[in-house]
Amino acid sequence: MLLSSQNLVNFVACQLFALLMAVWFRLYLHPSKTSPFIRHVVATLLGFYLALFCFGWYSLHFLMQSGLSYSVMVFAGLEHMHKYCFIVTLGYLILCQITRVYVFDYGMYSADFTGPMMVITQKITSLAFEIHDGLTKREGQLTPSQKYLAISRMPSLLEYLSYNCNFMGILAGPTCSYNDYMAFIEGTGYQPRHQENANGKENGKYKQSEPSPKNDVISKLCTCAISLFIYLSLCKLLPVERSINDDFVNNTPFHLQVIYLYLAMLALRPKYYFVWTLADAINNAAGFGFNGYNKDGSPRWDLISNLRILDIEFATSFKLFLDNWNIQTALWLKRVCYERCPINPTAATFLLSAMWHGVYPGYYLTFLTGIVMTMAARAVRHNIRPYFLVSDSHKRIYDVITWACTQVAISYTVVPFVLLAVGPSFKFYRYVCLIELCVELLTLKSIKLSVTLKDCCHEIKDNRQKGTHNSTDNNCNQKDKAT
Repeated sequence: MLLSSQNLVNFVACQLFALLMAVWFRLYLHPSKTSPFIRHVVATLLGFYLALFCFGWYSLHFLMQSGLSYSVMVFAGLEHMHKYCFIVTLGYLILCQITRVYVFDYGMYSADFTGPMMVITQKITSLAFEIHDGLTKREGQLTPSQKYLAISRMPSLLEYLSYNCNFMGILAGPTCSYNDYMAFIEGTGYQPRHQENANGKENGKYKQSEPSPKNDVISKLCTCAISLFIYLSLCKLLPVERSINDDFVNNTPFHLQVIYLYLAMLALRPKYYFVWTLADAINNAAGFGFNGYNKDGSPRWDLISNLRILDIEFATSFKLFLDNWNIQTALWLKRVCYERCPINPTAATFLLSAMWHGVYPGYYLTFLTGIVMTMAARAVRHNIRPYFLVSDSHKRIYDVITWACTQVAISYTVVPFVLLAVGPSFKFYRYVCLIELCVELLTLKSIKLSVTLKDCCHEIKDNRQKGTHNSTDNNCNQKDKAT
């Protein structure tokens, strides 16, 4: 979500109001005190109020998108309902993004109404696939996670609107599964965590009263305050645009340009830390997000958390960074695209991510670059990492090197995402082109694969003459798989 200073104030005000309403919702509309129907109605009405306050009549798009998709779910056949729903929902989002960007305010940083629609799109498409899995497939055809997420009945209109537009997630998400949301509304979200232990006896330590999210909410609000302070202090001191300034590029050594790029991206990330952590705190304050207990018996409130800050900042691979950044969106991409796409799921997932984010060319450049970076990172891990596993000291050296490389690669990859336009992005690529290095790494991987296969074939031929064909053939197969 893109935020100007004025819209940032409106956003923070609405989210703080949502935080107060979340506390009230948990205390006074607790499942033990009222019915799921009342909780659905109040959550939905509060959500519409916040949307109307922030976006005015543009918030009607939320209802339009949800209404069209629900009609598809009801009237389309179950066999292809999820595909039609996916096309309609994503198509409506892209249409709104095109209208906003190319008709109204191209390049302007505003709290646009398509931000909440992005989360609603995730929820609607996830719901459609989960209904399809629950009503058309046998259990043997589903993965364990798909079995847990599968929905065995069509939601009512109120349940559907409450899931999509509740006040806790209407402005910044995060997305969540329909089953988890319904367990929260009905008050059954704690029951799976209160099961019997392996000895068949109830674990009295965990069989307690409903855990309180107070400590986690306070901790996350402190994280929000620190993140917002860092962002407001550094964002104007370290603008990303300076990395394509001719004077800066011509008069600054290359290694200092790389360091500046890393610091500029480091100063930009706290904006997302603030938005997503505050959204997580709001859901927790309402009682949503309980995810069992830690080993020491303390409750975990990270069921729908969207990031892990320390794991992001100290990630030693491209994959680790992506696994801990915008977690719920990554899960959505995995569930609706990566696990279901029969042809090149990695490229399809990055393409869907670009389409979902918006229509700025910089988004597509970022995610196309991400494909190359991901493949190059895999090549490095497979071909270079084994040489550093001989001792702990070598492993620590490898971790330091890969941390630095990962941070530089991430910073390089997301520059077009920040610059948005084609011209500035290509200007940056002209100055710093790491894509060539990635292609070379992939070429080396291909060469190594060919050499390994040749060696295997020669080895089989030689050993056949020695009468040891079977064992060598197995060794060759193992090398082929490892490569």
